[in-house]
Amino acid sequence: MSGGIDVHQHLWTGAFVAALRARTAPPRLDGWTLILDGEPPYEVNPADHERRDTTGLDLALVSLSSPLGIEFLPPEECWPLLDAHHEGALGLGEPFGVWAATCHSEPDPDRLAADLDRGCAGLQIPATAVPDDRLLEVLTGRDLPLFVHPGPARVPGGAPPWWPAVVPYVQQMHQAWHHFQAVVRPRHPRLRVCFALLAGLAPLHSERLLARGGSGRGLVDPGAFVETSSYGPRAIDAIVRELGIDVVVNGSDAPYATAPDPGLGAAAAHAIRVTNPRRLLGGRPGAAVPPSREETRT
Repeated sequence: MSGGIDVHQHLWTGAFVAALRARTAPPRLDGWTLILDGEPPYEVNPADHERRDTTGLDLALVSLSSPLGIEFLPPEECWPLLDAHHEGALGLGEPFGVWAATCHSEPDPDRLAADLDRGCAGLQIPATAVPDDRLLEVLTGRDLPLFVHPGPARVPGGAPPWWPAVVPYVQQMHQAWHHFQAVVRPRHPRLRVCFALLAGLAPLHSERLLARGGSGRGLVDPGAFVETSSYGPRAIDAIVRELGIDVVVNGSDAPYATAPDPGLGAAAAHAIRVTNPRRLLGGRPGAAVPPSREETRT
């Protein structure tokens, strides 16, 4: 399929790697060993962060690795790492784009606005952050989306390597989904948002939500999208049955996973990989979503 968009990739550029190696406290890189608070050392594969094959993609959005905890550092530590991330990712060239990241220990709407005006697709925040209204107003003022990604996680001793991705990340996305619907959406009705990893399947708990006094079952928020990373046909099918096809978008989480085949037929695959991501991202001033290959032939 041509003209696809992947809203969720990770690619550490040389500038970002150098900034992590310059640190003496977590998060930091010692050679290619990643040292984080709350997790055992992780051996990074350098090949994971070489420029990868993007055949068939019109756009691949590079995402900061929010589990590193960078966005919660004090501003004097946070911004050098974020600046290195932005500089490196913005310099990758087509078909890459980048989600902006920002400091949550001391939010700075002006710095976020400057990064967005350089061409970032929107703002990524960790699921463990409480969205600051001032930052969200910068987004809505530019008609740009929010991307919610898992944040830092503490891993219990003896836990298997898959533990963070399957337990705390999923729990974080559950909380972020429900917080957005209950608290953020009423204050920001025009904001488009995308939740990584199908929001941890939180939308499938609508029956329990109703049973416990919540509301909203059968009412789909057309501006709240979920992306597919690390899930496959069964989970995607269940989400489509709950939310419909129009809010599901393609994300791979490369290099840690690959974009799943939705298994729902050609029309659904086109919606998830082309049409829906373009609706999510469609308002980017100065960095418009590239026309699909179908459009360039007409």
